[in-house]
Amino acid sequence: MKRFAAALSAVMLVGSLAGSALAAAWDQDKAAEDQVKAGEDQAKNEGSEPECHFKFPAIRQRTLSSDHPQLKSPTTGDVIDFYGSCDESPTSANQVLEQKHDEIFRFSRDYESE
Repeated sequence: MKRFAAALSAVMLVGSLAGSALAAAWDQDKAAEDQVKAGEDQAKNEGSEPECHFKFPAIRQRTLSSDHPQLKSPTTGDVIDFYGSCDESPTSANQVLEQKHDEIFRFSRDYESE
């Protein structure tokens, strides 16, 4: 009977954790959809292009100059916080150019003498 109670407790714990994770993922997706919709509604009211807020992984430094830039793993914590056009892509030409400029700035700050 004790084993059954322990197994039942473990199943309940795993089930509640899985349910919480699914609910959190659903909330994030719902928040992103609401944010895009709010940006589109704002643009309709202002007569301009909608603006959205995205967070996506940075591009790997060694692929910045290639024709096919690759994103870093999201677990690295190197994240681009973007606010602008809703049709922006993490590997678009704009993002590649911005990240190249950031690399140049970082290099000059770290290695050039004063």
